[in-house]
This record gives sequence, C-alpha cells and structure tokens, in this order.
Amino acid sequence: MTALSLKDVSITLGDTHVLDRISMHVDQGEFVSILGPSGAGKSTIFRLLTGASPLQTGKITGATHQNSFAFMPQRDALMPWRRILDNLTLGLEVQGIPRKDARAQVAPLLADFGLADFTTHYPAQLSGGMRQRAALLRTIVQGRSIQLLDEPFGALDALTRTHMQTWFEDRWRTARWTTLLVTHDVREAVALSDRIYVLSRRPARVIAEITVPIPRPRLGRPPSAAAHDIEAHLLETLLHQTGENP
Repeated sequence: MTALSLKDVSITLGDTHVLDRISMHVDQGEFVSILGPSGAGKSTIFRLLTGASPLQTGKITGATHQNSFAFMPQRDALMPWRRILDNLTLGLEVQGIPRKDARAQVAPLLADFGLADFTTHYPAQLSGGMRQRAALLRTIVQGRSIQLLDEPFGALDALTRTHMQTWFEDRWRTARWTTLLVTHDVREAVALSDRIYVLSRRPARVIAEITVPIPRPRLGRPPSAAAHDIEAHLLETLLHQTGENP
C-alpha cells in the first residue's frame, strides 16, 4: 500500500525552476532515500510534503498531514529557551500528552542518544552533533507512522553516526515506520534503504530509481560486494550530474 506519492510535481521559486515533474512513492513500511547534488531541491520536496510550501503543479497523495508524520528538518530547530529535556518532549506535548508522561516516554531513550547527562542544558550549551541527536530523538519519540528525515545524521562524527544509524535501523526493523530520508551520503543510503531515488541538478528530475536487494541488518558488518556495486553506480550517476570525473 502506498503511503506517500508525488506525481509530476513541479515548483518554481522566484525565478528558479526547482523541481521538474518529480514522481516518486513510498510504500507503507518502506525505507526510501533521496540522493542528489547540493541545491537540487531535496529539502523542497519535504517542504511540499509538510505543507510548508504550497503545491504549484502535480499531485501529492497519502498521509501527509501532521497527525501522520514526524518531520526532522535539516537544522535542529531546537527551542533555545527550553532545556533539552523540554525540547525532547515538545512534539509529545503538542499531541496533548501531559509533560510528566512525555518525560517518561523520553527517559528510556536518553542513554541511547548520549543525552542522559544533558537534560538540564540549553541548546546553546551543546555541540552541533549533540543538538542533532536531540532533534532526532524528539522526532522518533513521537511514534508517528511516517518519518520524514532531512540529513538526520549529517552533523554527527563518524563513530556517533554509525551508532545512530544502527540504532535507527534496529528500531525501523521492529516498528516498520514508513521512512523518507534525504541524504548526501551514498553509503548511508545503501545501508539503510529499500529503494533510492537519484535527482538531477536543478531543476531536479528523477534520473534513477535503484532497489537495494541486500538482506538486513546491513550495518555493523563489512559491506557486501553487492553494496559496493550499488554505491559505485550511485556515485557514478551523481558525479555525472556535477560534471566531475569518477
């Protein structure tokens, strides 16, 4: 069953033609990634899905209303006047969950995200990587069936990124969230995704749709030959878009 679908979606912002007849879908419980050159319009797709930008042409269908998805933007968007614990519970409180109950839901996950000793800190007191972890935890704890994640691991150091990716994959295999991930990391896309869409330079078009038929779990073990082949194909496709030679 299709959970999200874009059909022939185009958008122009000012004098810039950003998206050109984009069509893609995410099935229920599927993990799909979007790869593309910087500035291609990947984040614009999320703004359309969340209603932050109005649809101009084309069609978007599926459970895209805020009671169906949790959205993690590229910037952490933490409230600077709220302590970290109160930032983590914000999404739950918006749903009408009392703060005490929201804190009880967050508490078991604090150690996994390395935030157990920082709940009384303000965002300005944390590193960029810690703020990113807090933003991811705030998103996941909402328990939405659809996760829209814009570069959720991008600001993390290599070790923390691997830990968070592994944690997310483990949870995803159990919860089967419908997940749409924007990333610049080819290896990350192959490690986490069922399918990958590759976008062209702006105005963005879908130039490739690649299935990743590799058994899970994929993280925590050496990449397979199949993973290397898919990564090489993706990288070649992306380099062709930027005009660079492999």
